[in-house]
Amino acid sequence: MAKTLSSKDLIPIGEMARRTGLSVSAIRFYEDKGLVEPVRTSGNQRRFLRSDIRRLSFILIAQQLGLSLGEIDEVMRGLPYGRTPNARDWKAISAKIRDRIEVRIKELERTRDSLDGCIGCGCLSLEKCAIYNPGDKLGEDGPGPRQVLAD
Repeated sequence: MAKTLSSKDLIPIGEMARRTGLSVSAIRFYEDKGLVEPVRTSGNQRRFLRSDIRRLSFILIAQQLGLSLGEIDEVMRGLPYGRTPNARDWKAISAKIRDRIEVRIKELERTRDSLDGCIGCGCLSLEKCAIYNPGDKLGEDGPGPRQVLAD
């Protein structure tokens, strides 16, 4: 049997913006992407569940970690709708994004470790660099920053 929502269970979009630090337009954007789903009043005003505060907060954190909106959407499908996620729910979400975070950490470490050497060299030329890219051999491996993207 579905729980009947009372007005204290629902938050207007302005209050949601205040609570999450997001702009109203950002909340509407996430709604358009299907990441949150407001309840509509009889006057067609948006009202959000209190649990949506956590959903929106998770979106902000996941974006800071470098996850795309598609990845966030995929992960959030595992969250319950209509109640605040519990520790077990968050643990399942954490397990899903842990591998993505580890990949991102490795990318950042590779960038950090090679950035000083390349800029410190002074030539600033991937075509002529005798240290990191002699004979522009990396260009044969494909486009983009091969030193950073390569495994």
